[in-house]
Amino acid sequence: MVAFYVRDGDNPTSIVSAVRAARDNARMLRHLISTELWSHLNVFHNELGRLGPADLRLGRLSRLCMTIKEHCQTHTGIAEGTLYRDQAWTFHEIGKQLERADQTTRLLDIKYHRLLPASEAVGSSIDAGQWNALLRSAAGYHAFRRAYPRGMRPATVAGFLLFDRGFPRSVAVCVSQAAAGLGQLSTVHGLARADAVAEGVRAWRDDLAAGEIDAVIEGGLHDYLDSIQRRLIEITSDTRARFFGYEEAGA
Repeated sequence: MVAFYVRDGDNPTSIVSAVRAARDNARMLRHLISTELWSHLNVFHNELGRLGPADLRLGRLSRLCMTIKEHCQTHTGIAEGTLYRDQAWTFHEIGKQLERADQTTRLLDIKYHRLLPASEAVGSSIDAGQWNALLRSAAGYHAFRRAYPRGMRPATVAGFLLFDRGFPRSVAVCVSQAAAGLGQLSTVHGLARADAVAEGVRAWRDDLAAGEIDAVIEGGLHDYLDSIQRRLIEITSDTRARFFGYEEAGA
């Protein structure tokens, strides 16, 4: 199972396939990206290509995951520090924020109810170590402790990942940044086709800003996260259709 998600080139969602696709995209856009970014993508791609079954053994898996995370963080830093701030950068930022929001919802959806004991109601307390692990998976433990120095309730963790305005990976912040990027396509780069998409995302941004986690949990957290994921897919499909002339397969 680990091999399927890490190094199976026939699985389009594996890590190896994702990095290969990123490298292929970068090759087509080579004239728009920095030498440093292109070099790092090649290094990352080649390192993953050398992975063997021994690298996926349980005793080595944690270190491998850490190495992959470090490469992803390095990629983000190089992009931030070297890419020219034009239309390409703005589209890059919009895509990054939409993908980041999606991944936060999926992480929360997978973990939240699995961590709750069957004998306790949603929103009750649970072993702090498990919630620490959830926050660390989202790179949010220390940020959470800045906002909530004491105590750790499941609802508080979920609310932090969804609505906190100071955490860069919260859904609210990601949607806000995506809305800003879409606005820049219109106001800075003169792409009027962004207006309709931007208007809808700004309205959604305002709804998220007023979100309350207790009401979300009462109404069903899974359904709420599912609705966010569908909305993100709609925004992505609309953006692709308007600017690149194609829609998601099956859309």
